[in-house]
Amino acid sequence: MFIQTEATPNPATLKFLPGKVVMETGTAEFRDAESAVASPLAVRLFDIPGVTGVFFGYDFITVTKDGPEWQHLKPAILGTIMEHFMSGAKVMAASAAAGAETDGEEFFDAGDETIVATIKELLETRVRPAVAQDGGDITFRGFKNGKVYLNMKGACSGCPSSTATLKHGVQNLLRHFVPEVQEVEAV
Repeated sequence: MFIQTEATPNPATLKFLPGKVVMETGTAEFRDAESAVASPLAVRLFDIPGVTGVFFGYDFITVTKDGPEWQHLKPAILGTIMEHFMSGAKVMAASAAAGAETDGEEFFDAGDETIVATIKELLETRVRPAVAQDGGDITFRGFKNGKVYLNMKGACSGCPSSTATLKHGVQNLLRHFVPEVQEVEAV
């Protein structure tokens, strides 16, 4: 098994491509070892000293670190991912797989349903695929008084360039296609 790695815009996060489907549907993010109990693979990755975050996309895993340099962490992470996939074990526990992508309740006024549908369509077709290339994800959270609230995950969470991505990329795109959008904010 050959696992490719890619840098992300977030220097504390590295993207791992195992050449297999990681999450058939949705995404999963674990920001600490306690939340990782839903995934045997995430638990094993958090056992590596220095790992502070794990994110699963369709065909990639992003790992966030706080301590050692990548040259020290990367071999242990690669070994853990390889062992997990070679064993045939599931990425998510059966009970956790169904609710992997839960960002909480969406909020918007009933009269804004058409606007929200357009925002979601733009996020799904134009924003999320681009952000997944960088090892992250952005999902809709809410819309109120011209402001779009988005949840940033994976490499996007805590990334130094995430504000620029939101303000110059996503905000400009949404404002262009949806005049009611005045601002975009991460939650």
